[in-house]
Amino acid sequence: MSKLSRTQLINAFSILGAYLNNADSQLLEIISTERQYNAWFTTDNVTQGISAIGKTLNVEQLTTWLNNYDLDKNTTSKNIGLILAGNIPLVGFHDVLCVLVTGNHALIKASAQDARLIKFVLQKLVAIEPGFANQFTFVERLENFDAVIGTGSNNTSRYFEYYFSKVPHIIRKNRNSLAVLTGNETAAQLHELGHDIFDYFGLGCRNVSKLLVPKDYNFIFFFESIQTYQAIIDHHKYNNNYDYNKSIYLVNGDKHFDNGFLLVKEDARWVSPLAVLYYEYYESLESAEQTINEISDHIQCVVSSMPLNMKPQVVDFGVSQQPGLMDYADGVDTMDFLSNLYTFGERS
Repeated sequence: MSKLSRTQLINAFSILGAYLNNADSQLLEIISTERQYNAWFTTDNVTQGISAIGKTLNVEQLTTWLNNYDLDKNTTSKNIGLILAGNIPLVGFHDVLCVLVTGNHALIKASAQDARLIKFVLQKLVAIEPGFANQFTFVERLENFDAVIGTGSNNTSRYFEYYFSKVPHIIRKNRNSLAVLTGNETAAQLHELGHDIFDYFGLGCRNVSKLLVPKDYNFIFFFESIQTYQAIIDHHKYNNNYDYNKSIYLVNGDKHFDNGFLLVKEDARWVSPLAVLYYEYYESLESAEQTINEISDHIQCVVSSMPLNMKPQVVDFGVSQQPGLMDYADGVDTMDFLSNLYTFGERS
C-alpha cells in the first residue's frame, strides 16, 4: 500500500487543485492545442473541465470526502484496471483519484480522445508528490489486474461484463440526464439550464437530453431564456449534427420546434441525438417521479428546483456538469468498492 498519509494525500491533491485553477504556460498550451486532437475539446470546454476538477480539489472538500472512508482498511495494493471514457475533458479523473487515494495501483487505458490531458495532469501530480510515481501506469491493453472500472457504450459494456466477469468490477453504460420543469421557472433559471444542456456540446452523461414539462408548457419563454447560447451553432461538428437531424425531421414531417441552434421534439425516448432536446408532458409531479424512478438505471441525474423524491441525484439548474467528490457516476460509491475489494479469484 501507499505510504502516503491522509494529510499527505490532501496536501498533494489540494496543491494540484490550486494549479488547475491557476494554469501556467504549460497547461495553457495543452488547453489551447487540444482541439487539434479532438475537435470537441475547444479551449472553453477544456478550461471548463479542468476548472470543474480544480474546484473540488481543496483541503476542505478533500478532507470531508476522505473522512467517510477508512484508508488503512486494505493492507495490500491491488492493480485496478481503468478503462476511461473520452467524451468530455478529464472525465476519467475521478476514477484515477479514487484508486490513488486508496493506495492501489491504476492501470490506465486512456481514451485516444483524452489521453494527453490525463497524462499531463498526473505528471504534474508526481512533480508535486513523488510518492505517486509508482502508483499508476498507462497501458494499451489491460493485463494482470485485480479489479476493473470501465466506462463505455451499451454495446462495449456487454463485452466488458463478460470479459471482466471473474474479477470485482464496476461497468458503466450509457446514461443521460433530464430536467423536470413546472412552467414557473424564471429566465435566470432557464438560462442556467442552458449550461446543463449545452456544456461540452451535450456530450456528457450529466448533460440534459430531455425535459419533462406540464401540459400546455410554453416553449417560447424557454427559447428566449437560452438565446445567449446561439454561438454553439458555429462549431462545425455540432452544426453538422443540427443540420442532419433537422433535415430528417423535415423530410419525415416530424413536428418539432427550432430556434436556429437547438431542435426540440416531443418523444418518449430518453436519449436524444446531438443538437436535439426531447420533451414529454407529465400529468402530475408524482407521475413524473414515478416515471423517472422506473427508468432510474438509465438516468445519471435530474435537474430541477424542486425537492423531488426519486432515485437519481437531483441537482439545481446550471450545476449538472459540476459534480462534487461524493457525486459518483451511476450512484456507485467507487471508494467503497475499492476499500472492500475481494482478493483476486475469490469472487464468483
